[in-house]
Amino acid sequence: MAIGFRFPFGTFHGSITSSEDASSAIRGKIIQVLFTAPGERVNLPEFGCGLFNLVFEPNSSILAAAMEFSVGQALTRWMREEIIVDGVDVESVEELVTIEIAYTKREDLSRQAMRIQFK
Repeated sequence: MAIGFRFPFGTFHGSITSSEDASSAIRGKIIQVLFTAPGERVNLPEFGCGLFNLVFEPNSSILAAAMEFSVGQALTRWMREEIIVDGVDVESVEELVTIEIAYTKREDLSRQAMRIQFK
């Protein structure tokens, strides 16, 4: 089992570094890709998804389709070494947006899913 550093990096009791298992690390990286705007990282200006640029658009099926495409493309590009994106589903009801991501971990070919909701 792979172990990685927890994000954000931290310590317990001032000296022991916090760590997490591979599944938690992948979920953390997915969140980083989704919530990082392109141009936000100086040394990697194309990194990210631009998801927050879309949340100010009028809520519609077109917006949901744009989010599905953006999320799928960003995860495929930035996490291709760790996951295979099986599907992205975006549902927007009133002011609540729900993103469901199905993926397969390349390490052990186990299927995983995660749901993110925001207003």
